[in-house]
Amino acid sequence: MRGQGQISRRLVVLAAVAGLLLLAWAPGAAAVDVQAVLAPFPDLAGFARLLASSPVARELAGRSSLTLLAVPNADLPQSPSAFAAAAGADLADVLRYHVLLEYLSPADLRRLPAAGKLVTTLFQTTGRASADLGAVNVTAAGPGLGVVRSPAPFPGSNATVLGSVTSVPYNLSVLAVDGLIAPSGFDLAASESRPPAAVNITRVLADARGFNVAASMLEASGVAEEFEGDERGAGITVFVPTDDAFASLPAGDRLQSLPADRKAVVLRFHVLHSYYPLGSLESIVNPLQPTLATEYASQAGRFTLNITRSNGSVAIDTGVVQATITRTVFDQNPVAVFAVSKVLLPKEMFTRADSAAVVAAALAPPPAAASSMPPEPPESARTPPTKLSSPPALRGGARNGTAVSPPSSSAAKATATGRWCIALLYVLPALLPLV
Repeated sequence: MRGQGQISRRLVVLAAVAGLLLLAWAPGAAAVDVQAVLAPFPDLAGFARLLASSPVARELAGRSSLTLLAVPNADLPQSPSAFAAAAGADLADVLRYHVLLEYLSPADLRRLPAAGKLVTTLFQTTGRASADLGAVNVTAAGPGLGVVRSPAPFPGSNATVLGSVTSVPYNLSVLAVDGLIAPSGFDLAASESRPPAAVNITRVLADARGFNVAASMLEASGVAEEFEGDERGAGITVFVPTDDAFASLPAGDRLQSLPADRKAVVLRFHVLHSYYPLGSLESIVNPLQPTLATEYASQAGRFTLNITRSNGSVAIDTGVVQATITRTVFDQNPVAVFAVSKVLLPKEMFTRADSAAVVAAALAPPPAAASSMPPEPPESARTPPTKLSSPPALRGGARNGTAVSPPSSSAAKATATGRWCIALLYVLPALLPLV
C-alpha cells in the first residue's frame, strides 16, 4: 500500500509539472482564418459571402486580436449594396466598419463603463473616415449584451449585440448583431472607385490623436513633404512614437537639441521605403530593414531597423532602443502608419553607453547627505543620456512615471505564463521529497 501511495504521489507531481510546462510552451496568438471560423454557422452564411466577395477578406489575412460583428441571415437587408449606397457608403467600407481592431469577449462587454468605449474599426485605417468617425462606440445597454453605434452626434444607424457566436481566445471574437451598421459622415467623393490621393501623414496623425509631438516635428522639418513622392512605387511604412513616448525621454536627451538637418535624419529613420501591413511585419523574412535615412547615408548598411516578432508583438530594435508596435493608425496600400512605444534612436547618433547612464542613474541609491556628494563634473564632461527601453518580454505597466499603452492579449498571456513558471520554481522543492 505504501508503495502504491508513493507511485500515486509521483504521478500527481509529474502531471502538475507537465501541465505547467505545457502552459509555458503554449504558442502565442496568431492570425486566424475568419472564413473558416464562420463556415460552421449556416445562419451567418450570407454575411460570410459578403466578406468573401469583398477586399475585406484579404485585409483580414494576417490580422489578429479582432472582434467581428456578424449579421445573421434573417437580419441582413435584402440588398446590402443598396443599404450601403443609401448611406452614401461603399459596401466594403460598411463591412470594414464591422471589424473591430480589438478583442472583446462577452465578459468585456459586461464590464464596459456607462459612457461606453470607443473602439477603432478596420474602416478607420483606410483614411476615408474624418476624425474618429471610423470608430464605434460600444455601450452596455439594450436587451442584448450591448449596443454598437457611430460616435457622431446623430449616428445614422446602430445595432444591438445579440450574443457571442464563437471565439478563438484573445485572437477572434465573433458577436452577432441585429443589423448592418453604416458609418456616419462618409465622404462619397473619397470612394474606392476614385484613384487615391497622396496621404497627408500629418493630417492622419492629427486625426488619430496622441501624436502631437511627432506631427509638429514632421511639419516643421519638411520631412512630411518627402512622403508624398515616396508613397508611389513600393509605398512607405511609418513608425510614429506617441506623445507618451516623447514624454518618457530623459530631460537631458539630445534629440530636441539636434540641429534641423540631424533631426530630419532621426525622423527619416522611422520610415521604411516599402508598404508593410501588420501581417507582413509579423512574418517578415529579412528582419534587417533599411530606412529612408539609409538612402541619405554616405555608406550602405547604416540607419537600419531590426524588426522581429516577440511575445505576440512586433518588436523594433535600433541597436540603442527596443520598441514595440502598439496599434495600427492607418493602413491603406501603399501607406501604413503604426504607433510605437518608444522614440527610435539610431545607433549612428546615439549610443548604448548614453542609455546605460540613464539606467545607472535611476538605480543608484540616493546620497546619505548633501555634503557627501562628489563634485559635479564640468558641463563639457557630461554625456547627455538617451532612453533605454526594456526588452519586449518585460514590457507592460507604467515605468519612469509615464503611461504605457495597454499590453496586447498575447503579452498578457506571456506574463501569466511567466508567473506560472515562477510558481513552479517555488513548488518543486516541496514536491521533490514526495517523488
